[in-house]
Amino acid sequence: MKSPSSLVCDGTPVNGLMPVDTVADMIRAGARLSLAGRKAALDALPHGDWIGGTSPYFMTESGGRVISDKEVFVTDLAAIGDVSIGTYSAHELACISGEAPDQGFALAVIPAGSHCHTEFAQNAAAYPMAFMRPTIGWIAGYDLAEPGAQAFVYDGRAGKALSDAVAVAHVTFTDDTDALLEIVNIFGPDGGDVIHFEEAGFTPEWCQVNGQRKRFCDYVVERGREGGDLPLVGDFGGAKVNASLKSIDTAKGLVELYAPVFPGVDYAFAGPVGDYAQAFRRALATRATDDALWSCNCILNFLFGKLEGVAIGGAAGPVTFGEIAYQLLNQTMVLVRKA
Repeated sequence: MKSPSSLVCDGTPVNGLMPVDTVADMIRAGARLSLAGRKAALDALPHGDWIGGTSPYFMTESGGRVISDKEVFVTDLAAIGDVSIGTYSAHELACISGEAPDQGFALAVIPAGSHCHTEFAQNAAAYPMAFMRPTIGWIAGYDLAEPGAQAFVYDGRAGKALSDAVAVAHVTFTDDTDALLEIVNIFGPDGGDVIHFEEAGFTPEWCQVNGQRKRFCDYVVERGREGGDLPLVGDFGGAKVNASLKSIDTAKGLVELYAPVFPGVDYAFAGPVGDYAQAFRRALATRATDDALWSCNCILNFLFGKLEGVAIGGAAGPVTFGEIAYQLLNQTMVLVRKA
């Protein structure tokens, strides 16, 4: 028997923008959904089996878009597998991967700037089964043009906007397949200095640059990296993981990052990327993205790459304030498909 959401959509799995009223009808019909949109749109939806997070920014087949509160981005989870929904507080985050299915994935949405955001960023790699039962997802955001705006996530069963919790859908595949997470990172180290940090965290004060101890803020200024468009790239056993610059206060000698750095990891600033869209097209051309189940891309790529109205290929999805593939990522695109 087809899932309720598939019946509504003639058997075609949904992964795109839809009018709020249509989404409300799907929820009332029993659909199990992952949603993203502006707070006013998500607040207008009925209770049901859905999770969601706030963002007005999206990548679609026709290019990047900033949407109004009349649309919501919908992913039909019931067309992918069996779905169970829950919420987790900051001290329960280890349960997300621990309770994830053996075949399938956990889809997690975390509000930007929350305690849960910090806790997950610093500790996700150490959670039980973190790399055996994959967690994907995104950091919910807000409209950068609205002063004082805040990020929220939703557990649709209660219909409440949550500012410091993680909304999770555990999706279990009903066939004999596994989830394959793909991280599309268009950045690589610039081949120059190697940086090591003395402590883990979002605000590193000191670092070793080619073995010489320096205040990190001074080094950033020395390299002319105050613009924040190029991230640090860390080598995690061959995997490239970015930590992007959020702000620099030269008066206080403070650099704040969007993701934490860790001791024992080789970091370097990324080399320049001339054309973000073309770089993504090249990276995606070598991957099987037609069967992607879910995707997201970073707000920093959207802004620095000027992707509004520009198509890059791959699956559509929310533009986020951080990406999740096992752990917190920055300035990447994340996809999940069946292996």
